[in-house]
Amino acid sequence: MIEFENVAYSYGGDKLFSDVSLRLSPGSFHFLTGPSGAGKTTLIRLCYGALLPTGGQVRLFDCEMGELDRDQLALMRRRVGVVHQDCRFIDHLPLLDNIALPLTVSGFDMTQERANLDELISWVGLSERAGALPPELSGGERQRAALARAVILSPDMILADEPTGNVDWEMSQRLLHLLIELNRMGKTVLVATHDLALIRAAKSQVQARVLRISNRELHLAGADL
Repeated sequence: MIEFENVAYSYGGDKLFSDVSLRLSPGSFHFLTGPSGAGKTTLIRLCYGALLPTGGQVRLFDCEMGELDRDQLALMRRRVGVVHQDCRFIDHLPLLDNIALPLTVSGFDMTQERANLDELISWVGLSERAGALPPELSGGERQRAALARAVILSPDMILADEPTGNVDWEMSQRLLHLLIELNRMGKTVLVATHDLALIRAAKSQVQARVLRISNRELHLAGADL
């Protein structure tokens, strides 16, 4: 599903990492960890084509990312849901409309999609907050809304960059449960996190692999959780 072959990435003349090779198979669950500044967010962005490598190749769904034109890349990205670390929203739009934005931009008939949208909002526990504006939401509500928005187009893969970084432990567990549910539906999940306690908490709930990026290299850190 995602393959890195000898991938390198540099900011200016400074090499962030090099010779990274990995394969995320369909339906797998991976954690990506490592110290701050090691390149976790950069690697996530390489996974969906927001960045292109300065060396090596990234293939997504058997397509080499560097060979896709703008329209092809846009179509490919519909198959990948991304939960960003900062989870930005349009502040003057209610939560329901913010979550529905990918449908609106993609030209879906919102009348036909309303039942699915309501079901999704219920799934993340935000039905009673559907009319709230983003500035009125708590950190946990924003993260759950970001997850709902990321999966609204039924992507094959979910990439989450520090999704529990700004919430308490109880909400971290709730978000983890939602991600595990998505994985059980057959979605491939990659979660970047510095929270080793969160990874340990997942041990009894999901089979996962832990990838650690440090000193410009990516390593498999241990066996199945």
